[in-house]
Amino acid sequence: QAQLVQTGGGLVQPGGSVRLSCSTSGFSLEYYAIGWFRQAPGKEREGVACSSSSGYNYYYLDSVKGRFTISREVTKNTVYLQMDNLQSDDTGVYYCAAETLSCGPAARYEVWGQGAQVTVSS
Repeated sequence: QAQLVQTGGGLVQPGGSVRLSCSTSGFSLEYYAIGWFRQAPGKEREGVACSSSSGYNYYYLDSVKGRFTISREVTKNTVYLQMDNLQSDDTGVYYCAAETLSCGPAARYEVWGQGAQVTVSS
């Protein structure tokens, strides 16, 4: 059964950093684009970052450019989202998702992680 298992998250102060991990189970990472999405209370889910299946193309939400970095370690079937200089607006539940074709809208993603809460607060 194809699954994505997330680790990381938690409470962090403004300006702090958090790293999220997303590991595949039951399928190989190398054939999938992996996207990171977040949903804040009362807001719609939004795409934050995406890594293409080749690992050569990366996409970021404008508001996180320069602060978030997505990377993949194929030998470990794991994708990371390094989040630096976190702000209160970054608070939400973060999900990773896998898509066989390429980075795109959330509806195209086939497998989703369980989600991880990230709370940015002093």
